[in-house]
Amino acid sequence: MGETQPAQHHGNADASSGSQPLMSVRGLGIRFKTSQGVWQATRKIDFDIAAGERVGIVGESGCGKTITGLSILRLLPNNFAGLDGSILFDGVDLAKCSARVMRAIRGRRIAMIFQEPMSALDPVFTVGHQIAETLRVHTGVGKEEARERTLEMLRRVGIASPDRRIDDYPHQLSGGMRQRVMIAASLICGPQLLIADEPTTALDVTVQAQILELLRDLSETSNTALMLITHDLGVVAETCARMITMYAGEVIEDAAVDDALARPLHPYTSGLLRSLPHLSPRHGKLPSIPGRVPSIMDMPNGCRFKARCPHAIDGCEKEQELRDAGSGRKVRCWRFNELDLPGALQHAPNAPIAALVGHP
Repeated sequence: MGETQPAQHHGNADASSGSQPLMSVRGLGIRFKTSQGVWQATRKIDFDIAAGERVGIVGESGCGKTITGLSILRLLPNNFAGLDGSILFDGVDLAKCSARVMRAIRGRRIAMIFQEPMSALDPVFTVGHQIAETLRVHTGVGKEEARERTLEMLRRVGIASPDRRIDDYPHQLSGGMRQRVMIAASLICGPQLLIADEPTTALDVTVQAQILELLRDLSETSNTALMLITHDLGVVAETCARMITMYAGEVIEDAAVDDALARPLHPYTSGLLRSLPHLSPRHGKLPSIPGRVPSIMDMPNGCRFKARCPHAIDGCEKEQELRDAGSGRKVRCWRFNELDLPGALQHAPNAPIAALVGHP
C-alpha cells in the first residue's frame, strides 16, 4: 500500500522558501446541521504549513480554530454536514480521500494532542499500553519492541522513572505528566505534522513552560511541523515562527510572529494584543473588544468584524478577501494600508516580542 507510506523527513523548511509545503489548505469550508438547518461554520480558509514549521492559530473561542484542526484529521462531530475546498497533505487531499487512506495517515503521519488529556486517555488501560497500541496498529511491531520504544519515548518527553510509569494508569499521573503521555502517544509513530489543541490550558504556568519547551525541542530535533491552536499570544510568541489569526470562521491575518505582534495589519489582531493586561497602561482602563464573536446562524455580510471594529467605515460592508500585504503577509481588510494599528511594541519599543506578550 504505497499510498499510505510515510514520506521521508527532510531538513527544516521555510514557508516562504518557495518549496512545496507539507500541507496546503485551500478554500476550506465546514458545514454543520442544526435544528434550524445547515450552517457554514468556516469558509475560504487558506494557509500552508511547511515541513518542520511551527504555526500558531489564534483567536477567541468560537472562531473556528479547533474545528479547523479536527477537519484536517476528519474527526468532526456527528452533526457535520459537509466539507468544501481541499486539504492537500503531501500529495493526498484529506478532504476527499477514502476512510482507509485517512486511517493510515491519522495517528501515523498526522497526530493530534487534545486539550484535556484526562478525557483523551482511556482510564482502564495503562499509559504504556495506550502508547504502544498506537505504534502496533500503525507499524505492526511486536509487543516487546513496542514496549521498548514506548519506554524510550517516555524518556524523551521527560517522564521520570519511565520503567515504573509505563504501567501506571492515567489517574495515577499529574496533569503535566498526562499531557507528556499524550505527546508521547502522538509522536511514537514519527508524524510529519503535530496538531496541538490548547495543550497547556489546564496546566500551571511552570508546567506549561516545560510542555512548550518540549514541543519546540521535539519539533526542531525531529523536523515535525507543529500547528498550535491557542488563544494565548504569549504561547505563540514563545513557540511559533508564524501566526494565523482566525475570526468568525475565517483567516483574517497570516504573518511571521514578530511582524504580526509588532505591527498587526488587522484591527482584530491589534485588539487581541491591546487586551493583554501587561501591555495596557498602568492604572488605566483595560482595553477590550466590544461585543462577541457572531454565531454561525447569524453571520454578518461583508467584513465579519465590522460591528466590533473601531475603524469601520462605508465600504466595510463589502465582501472581504484575504489580500497579499507584501513580505509574505496576508490580511482580510481592505484598509490595511491606511491604518497604523498598535501592537506589542507600543509601550516598550526596545523589548523582545516574546517577553512582551508572554506571561508577566
